[in-house]
Amino acid sequence: MNPSDLMKELAIVTSHLRLHSFPRVLESFLGGLCYFDDINLITYKKTFKPILIHPNISKEDDPNLHSYLNKFYLLDPLFNSIQQGISSGIYRLVDLSPDSFEQTDYFKNCYRKFDFVDEINLLIDLDRSTTFTITLGRQKAVGSILRSELNNLKMVFPMIEALIQQFWAVQSQDYVDNAAKNSPLKQALKSFAQGVLTDREQEVLGLLLRGHSSKAIAEQLGISVGTIKVHRKNIHGKLNTNSQSDIFTLFLKHMESIDSPLALA
Repeated sequence: MNPSDLMKELAIVTSHLRLHSFPRVLESFLGGLCYFDDINLITYKKTFKPILIHPNISKEDDPNLHSYLNKFYLLDPLFNSIQQGISSGIYRLVDLSPDSFEQTDYFKNCYRKFDFVDEINLLIDLDRSTTFTITLGRQKAVGSILRSELNNLKMVFPMIEALIQQFWAVQSQDYVDNAAKNSPLKQALKSFAQGVLTDREQEVLGLLLRGHSSKAIAEQLGISVGTIKVHRKNIHGKLNTNSQSDIFTLFLKHMESIDSPLALA
């Protein structure tokens, strides 16, 4: 896209800031800079359930996306990077993912169903507790996102960031009101097996569920790999499980049992 066309397209997007068509027009603009098979505009606020801004897809049309929005997001590398305070910018999912991400049950039962070979995330801070994300997914048949496409996105990111912030200032209440049913979610990873596992075992379990290997957990917690293996053995013994898949199943049942909000951190 030459500079003249770029400015014209940006002007069109800007003209839709106060209209409900803004997300759709933004999608069209981004499509001229980078090919993608899938796009999701989502806001994250602390441990509240994410709010899907665009596209407007029903649970029947995309059950996998709605499973992500209702429970699986807690184990997603993007969500956890936001929780850890990652700054605004453009990130490939592979750069955010733990070392054993593709071995997790979350990857096998949810993420893999999206059939992405590459994923780019544009992160925009709206305030100290809310992050707006634009996720562009590329499926295997097309191949990875090209460096030139990534450079296109980086070139316009400051403008996209400003537009999103203005859009949210004008239209956020519509989306927040429509998402009233998305009440604050219990801190599932903190409450899972509470009273059964020690604090350290819960900490290890949470990292395992997110996709960190024993080696990575040992480095993060400053303890030996041997100690992590002991913790894993104790976790299985106390939960009466034999594999990480068994633990994942228990975790999903735990989430389904949640029916009232707790105070957020």
